[in-house]
Amino acid sequence: MSLKAKLEAIIYAAETPVTLDHMFQLVKEPLLAEGAVDEAAARSRLRASLEELVTDYSAADHGIEIRQVANGYRMSTKPEQHDLVRAFAKSLKPPIRLSLPALETLAVIAYKQPVTVPEISEIRGVDSNGVIATLLDRKLITTAGRKAVIGRPILYKTTREFLMRFGLKDVSELPSMEEFEKLVAESFQSDLLPLSASTEPAAAETASPPPGATTPGTALVSEEDHALAGAKDRSGESDPAA
Repeated sequence: MSLKAKLEAIIYAAETPVTLDHMFQLVKEPLLAEGAVDEAAARSRLRASLEELVTDYSAADHGIEIRQVANGYRMSTKPEQHDLVRAFAKSLKPPIRLSLPALETLAVIAYKQPVTVPEISEIRGVDSNGVIATLLDRKLITTAGRKAVIGRPILYKTTREFLMRFGLKDVSELPSMEEFEKLVAESFQSDLLPLSASTEPAAAETASPPPGATTPGTALVSEEDHALAGAKDRSGESDPAA
């Protein structure tokens, strides 16, 4: 992969403006391995590639640009595309907001499907009837017939909407439980970090693009990213409203 391609991927994925130093730390080893005589030469090559990338995106046939914001670089739509992007944004579905009980229930269904409500409740340790209606209403789950046991309880499975929301080709792409446990552990670790150690300076967070420009929603970790992060055993009474 070319250096420009690497820088493009980094800037696209960054939720906040990414600094030159940060990019250098990410690509330093490959640059040195590819023949850069020292760090100064590697930095020079990085700057040259970054300038080329910025120039490429400034061309009229690109609808987005790479801008220098708050001592870093980020992608944003060009101001002249404002009306089109605004109309597109209005046509999008609003983001899903689910309670923790709903996320846990969805996780159980994703991994155990097809599964009944009593089986879900047994895994979670609480009554899960209340959140099933929420998940059905959001079209994240659907019925999958009835189980051939006494009472013939309804079976539930995830839907195409679920795959679309979580960016999966099919359920076989769900991470392993070991990967989920690691994800949850890392999430709890980050929650324990002091605020001063886990945030950028205020200037880097509040800088905004020019009128008419918008930046992509590319947050890498969100509540929905953790939606399937393993259903934890819980004690207590029935779930609150989802």
